[in-house]
Amino acid sequence: MPNNGKLRLFHLPFSFMLPQRVASERGYFADEGLDVEVVERDRESVDWKYIPAEETLTGDHGIDLYPVCKWESIKRTWDMGDGRVVAAGTFADQPYTVYVRPESDVEGPADLAGVPVGVNRRTGQEYTVIRALEEHVPPEAVALEHHGMPTDRLRALRDGEVEAVSLLEPQSTLAEHLGFRAVLRFENHVGIVAADGLDGEALDAFMRAYERAVREINADPDAFREEYLAMLDADADVAPDLFEGVDRRALLASIEVPTYEPPEPADRAELGAHLEWMKRRQLLDGSADVDAIVGPAR
Repeated sequence: MPNNGKLRLFHLPFSFMLPQRVASERGYFADEGLDVEVVERDRESVDWKYIPAEETLTGDHGIDLYPVCKWESIKRTWDMGDGRVVAAGTFADQPYTVYVRPESDVEGPADLAGVPVGVNRRTGQEYTVIRALEEHVPPEAVALEHHGMPTDRLRALRDGEVEAVSLLEPQSTLAEHLGFRAVLRFENHVGIVAADGLDGEALDAFMRAYERAVREINADPDAFREEYLAMLDADADVAPDLFEGVDRRALLASIEVPTYEPPEPADRAELGAHLEWMKRRQLLDGSADVDAIVGPAR
C-alpha cells in the first residue's frame, strides 16, 4: 500500500463516476484499508475542463489515481508522463449523444459530414466523437469546434453558434427538454490512470471498493438519485438561463440513474490498437509506445 494506505483520488463530478463518490462517502474504500482523500474542483471554479491541460495530476498535484477519457488517458500518459493507464471501461450504460436544433437539416449521422460538432477540447471527448463520426462519414469530413463545458455547449447550440453538440447525461435529458433532437449515440469510454508509485495491492483494493459501490447502486438506483442529480443542480447554479422555461419537476422525474459497470484491468492489446489509431490520425506522435502507457501496477 502507498503511504500506509493513503491514496489521493481525483474525482470528476460526472454521471459515469457516481460509484467512485459512493465508495468514498459510504466508507467502502476505508473498509478495504484505504485512507482516501477525494480531490475535486468546485464546478463554479471550472470554466473549461476539470483536469488541467498544462499540469500533471500525478506530479504537479500529487494524485495517485485519476479517471479520464480513455483516449485522453493515452495522450496524457505519453505526452505528459502523467502516470500509466491501469484500468478502463464504459463505466455506465450511458452514451454520448449528438444533438441538433429542431429545424436543422441534419437528420442522421451521415448528415454530419462537414458539420462542426461542439466538444470540449483536451478532455478526451473530442477523440471519442471523432471515432464515432468516422463510422458514418469519411475521416476528412469530421469537423469539431471547441465550445467548452456542457452548459456552454448547450448555450452555443441554443444560440445558433454551432450546428451540433455532444453531451452526456444528465445534460442530454436537459437538451431534450429544451427541444433539441438526437441524431447520433455512441459509447463513452473511460480510463483510470495511476501514479508510478501505486502498487498492485492498493489498486486491487480500489477496484474492490468501486465494484461494491456498483453493486449497491445497481441494486437500488433510486436510493442514489440525490447524489446522481447533484451535477444538474450545479449546472443550474452556473447556467440558470438554460433552465428558464423548463419544467424542473418534469425534468428531474425523467432522469433515471443508469446501470453501472466496474472498470476492468487495462488491456494492453486494446490500448495498443487505440494508440495506433491516434498515431494514424496524427493525434499523437509516431514514436508513442504502448509499453510507456500501460501500467504494470497489478
